[in-house]
Amino acid sequence: MSVLNQHTITADPSRHAPLIDPSGRTITYLRLSVTDRCDFRCHYCMAEKVKFLPKKDVLSLEELYLTAKTFINCGIHKIRLTGGEPLVRRDIRLLIDRLGDHLKTGELTELTLTTNGSQLVHYADSLSKAGVKRINVSLDCLDPDKFKAITRRGDLTQVLQGIEAAKQAGIQIKINMVVLGQENLTDILEVTDYCLQNGFDLTLIEAMPMDAGADANRQENYVPLAHCVDLIGKHHKLEATNHQTSGPARYMGFKGYRSKLGLITPMSQNFCAGCNRIRLTCTGKLYPCLGHDTHLDFREKIRNGATEADLINSLRDIISRKPQAHDFSISDTGITSATLRSMNTTGG
Repeated sequence: MSVLNQHTITADPSRHAPLIDPSGRTITYLRLSVTDRCDFRCHYCMAEKVKFLPKKDVLSLEELYLTAKTFINCGIHKIRLTGGEPLVRRDIRLLIDRLGDHLKTGELTELTLTTNGSQLVHYADSLSKAGVKRINVSLDCLDPDKFKAITRRGDLTQVLQGIEAAKQAGIQIKINMVVLGQENLTDILEVTDYCLQNGFDLTLIEAMPMDAGADANRQENYVPLAHCVDLIGKHHKLEATNHQTSGPARYMGFKGYRSKLGLITPMSQNFCAGCNRIRLTCTGKLYPCLGHDTHLDFREKIRNGATEADLINSLRDIISRKPQAHDFSISDTGITSATLRSMNTTGG
């Protein structure tokens, strides 16, 4: 772990101008996948009998930090750790602590992560100490049997205990729920009430046409979130809010509660016009758009001795090719995508 403790990249403001794509969007948000491994097998994310990457293909923690630091020097000020499940990565605390140092200097304004919650009991306190103020936890229902069916192995009690541990550690929690028409549409109100009772935000997500390797019911499972808003609106008073984050969700408020309802609608109402994000996979592939296969291999460059200047030039080159919008689409003939990557490989 010597690189995490000793490697330094000095930012030069005169060289490190903001990252601006061809559509004039300033890129400030990196979603950094630290592993393709996960202790769940959610069918909308990955195949049940998935073959994980060999260790040599995955960026080391030193390489992840080196790349993240280069991006920070170019104006990235928010980093979200993803996977797979980021908290199953061995020694992940070391990377979290090192990135947390950049919160103290002000170079990062936020360090957060998306997790399935299974390991939160063990990590909640250390996340809080590193400066992680809020996290997203995937929770698609509150029925233990249905939860196990969707995740193919998840223990709901373990996840709920982890969420409570994070809450007690002072971390703000947002629940992510992928809406699956044939499986959990009837669970939306129960999850909504759980969030309201605990002061959590809830974000609903339309299922995206990433190749999960097993989920053949994309069309049948797709539900436009307008339908879900109508459903929730029959039981809770929803109101307009000007709340915004650096992520893709649009928000509504619940009258009488501090919780907010977020909507991520890549299919029915895309949010590409305001996209400020790039994704680095655990293998070092940088994707400027989730819905396209255009990418740059940073692992190859790092392992071949690329200098900081080389990495920055490469970063600017791939940003210059960031598409205006993704190619996900849905019609009477089905759901289509420009990519066959699975979410656990790309990073959620």
